[in-house]
Amino acid sequence: MRIGVSEQSARKVEDPRQGARFMVERAAAARRAGLDSLFVGDHHATPGQYYQNVPITARMLAEWSDRPAGCLFLLPLWNPVLLAEQVGTLAAIASGRFILQAGLGDDEGQFAAMGTTLRTRPSAFEESLDIVRRLLRGEVVSSAGRFHFRGARVALRPAEPVEVWIACSAPVAIDRAARLGDGWLAAPGATPEQARTQITLYRERCAAHGRTPTAIAVRRDIYVAESSADAETVRDRTAGYRGFDPKALVIGTMAEVIARFRDLGAMGATDIIIRHVIDEQPRVLASLARLAEVRKALA
Repeated sequence: MRIGVSEQSARKVEDPRQGARFMVERAAAARRAGLDSLFVGDHHATPGQYYQNVPITARMLAEWSDRPAGCLFLLPLWNPVLLAEQVGTLAAIASGRFILQAGLGDDEGQFAAMGTTLRTRPSAFEESLDIVRRLLRGEVVSSAGRFHFRGARVALRPAEPVEVWIACSAPVAIDRAARLGDGWLAAPGATPEQARTQITLYRERCAAHGRTPTAIAVRRDIYVAESSADAETVRDRTAGYRGFDPKALVIGTMAEVIARFRDLGAMGATDIIIRHVIDEQPRVLASLARLAEVRKALA
């Protein structure tokens, strides 16, 4: 069982430099905790402050180890040539293996701001993923489909193959992940029962497509508490968090978090990718430090 972190990129700070500093400090804390992977997300034209994935990932990699790292790209919102160039550069900065997390994206406003529509996102996703992979293999690529360009190439390519984890939750999308991805990333809002069902479906569809996944990863929003009282305080403060079913959250002492993570491992998860339910920097850093003991118990 591997434990990674997907650091939250949305911030509510008066000085934008403070939010960036928080993310950098958390990357360093995740390294000290011996966590297994580091990621950030991807959103565009957001109403609140959001640190964009490529530059913030590059800065956080300076605090990271030689363990895997990567970031999410909502493929339909990106020119695939630009995306492949960004991945090639980030993979060159990273000391270890680079993982591309790929998602469809949602929110019509986000798509409109980026010059596309939700309607075409499944076909744009598949076309983009194929183009990015071909460019990273060193091919010269032209396209007249959802994306229009000719004679594109990427010279700065990763030293080792980039893994692709496809993030999704709908059955048809899970089948797409099994067909096209190297691994799969479950959404953070899935309850344990939903996660079990989705993991089972993903493994069945991998078998149907004759593929062996490199990772079955489950996102969890968490807090590793100092005590039962500390955990109860955070549960009370995060009531209604993101509209999630409370059963999808993992808030508890180290022993309670270990038990919840072991349950996910028993379902077939190989990786748990965490994000914190709170934003106070001292508490997040303390929770990350306690995750070191959680990881040791699960190793």
